[in-house]
Amino acid sequence: MRIVALEEHVLLPELADRIPASEVAASGWVPAGWAPTGDGEELSALDRALSDTQGERIDSMNETGITLQVLSVVGPGAEMLAGEEGVRFAREYNDRLAQAVERHPDRFAAFAHLPMKEPEAAADELERCVKQLGFRGASINGTTDGLFLDDPRFAPILSRAATLGCPLYIHPGPAPRAVRDAYFQGLPDFTSFILSNAGFGWHAETGLHILRLVLSGALDRNPSLKLIIGHMGEMLPMMLKRVDAMFGTGAALGLDRDVSQTILDQVWITTSGFFDTSAFLAALTAFGADRILFSVDYPYSPNDEATAFLNNLPVSPADRARIAHGNADALLGLS
Repeated sequence: MRIVALEEHVLLPELADRIPASEVAASGWVPAGWAPTGDGEELSALDRALSDTQGERIDSMNETGITLQVLSVVGPGAEMLAGEEGVRFAREYNDRLAQAVERHPDRFAAFAHLPMKEPEAAADELERCVKQLGFRGASINGTTDGLFLDDPRFAPILSRAATLGCPLYIHPGPAPRAVRDAYFQGLPDFTSFILSNAGFGWHAETGLHILRLVLSGALDRNPSLKLIIGHMGEMLPMMLKRVDAMFGTGAALGLDRDVSQTILDQVWITTSGFFDTSAFLAALTAFGADRILFSVDYPYSPNDEATAFLNNLPVSPADRARIAHGNADALLGLS
């Protein structure tokens, strides 16, 4: 069975090292006390896996039956850099991703990395990546300068993605400092760090990100915009009915559609990092098999665990094929 994995990460050290270590630490991308000279085996193995776009990555795909990965840049990245510096940084990253895809076009596709502090330039870079490099959309890491994508500042990115017909993958990123201080401090440093990101905070914030795009009217203004979120829907599957019950109808909110209907119309979800049947069943009953796409979250999650989960899902063979590749092929225009 063809298997397409959508949230598979790359971080190139020769580019990431250009961002000052003090800024990386302050941003919340790394735990308190982090230093770039850390020599732990686990950290160095992760760095190697993130930077590899040939050897071990493809070997692991072969061993676990994954046909194609859609590569995306995990932070810290261009979203931390302003002006022409951020634009150049994103463009170089995208050119490097394009080289990886060109070397292995049957194994890789890519999402664009955008200079989010410069929205007009980000929209132009998205168009370049889609039209000239053959990318399948863009991946955006959380908020930018503490702002969600519903802020008018980012309207050019939303409208350009809608015009191009390519999806935006909304990936988690570190919460602003004030949020981290208010919600996640007072615990041991590493515990606080994990709680603020992959342990809970990232998922809650990404679900909130989607709700803000709906409630602000940003999705009504861009009804053809396609969004993808990972981690089995970032808590939204269990919240859709509750949200409608609390907010009421879309008409009462001045929106074209009810909140849940807008999400079901314009949002797809992936399995990245969530290999749990109870979470999958919530996603399946809320979104349906046509809106769920397979992802691993490589190398933060292992390919073998993800594909074993896919192969044992309690669904029909037809739905398994949709989740494994059919939905991704249609959404991203893959062959």
